[in-house]
Amino acid sequence: MIRGYLDSSGEWRPRTRVSDIAFFYHPEKIKIADNVFIGHYAILDGTGGLEIGEGCQFAAWNGIYTHSSHIAIRIYGDHYQEVPEYSKQGYIINPVIIGRFVFVGAAAKILPGVTIGDGALISAGTVVSKNVDKFQIVAGNPAKIIGDTRKLDQRYLEDPQLLEWYNEWQKK
Repeated sequence: MIRGYLDSSGEWRPRTRVSDIAFFYHPEKIKIADNVFIGHYAILDGTGGLEIGEGCQFAAWNGIYTHSSHIAIRIYGDHYQEVPEYSKQGYIINPVIIGRFVFVGAAAKILPGVTIGDGALISAGTVVSKNVDKFQIVAGNPAKIIGDTRKLDQRYLEDPQLLEWYNEWQKK
């Protein structure tokens, strides 16, 4: 585990931790806020631009994809590798934006063009192909809404200190 991360913007993120066996594709297009955890064997694709908000956690074997060659590979056939990545027809490129304090469970996949709102929870094994609103809990393939993290969190917020911290990040 690597502690601290130099973001593509040149900002040092001292509280961010990245597994030394995570893979970053086009890291120059990946922006990661501080206090983020990226687990083992994660794949982060920056082709179309990837932004990860403060306090997010990604369990092992996650894939976050900002491009797809599922059309281009057939169009180009044997000539696929002859054409530059950003010049290919049928090569889907869309940014992914992940809000603050989002948890992404093991082996979840996030597909190009998705935005995930603050405080959301992506269950293990979920395939996210559409936007997820703030505080939504999603599960399955394709992802379906199964709950709200505010309801899930409620039983822990009887502690005044936890309630204060919980409300603090939401006010930023």
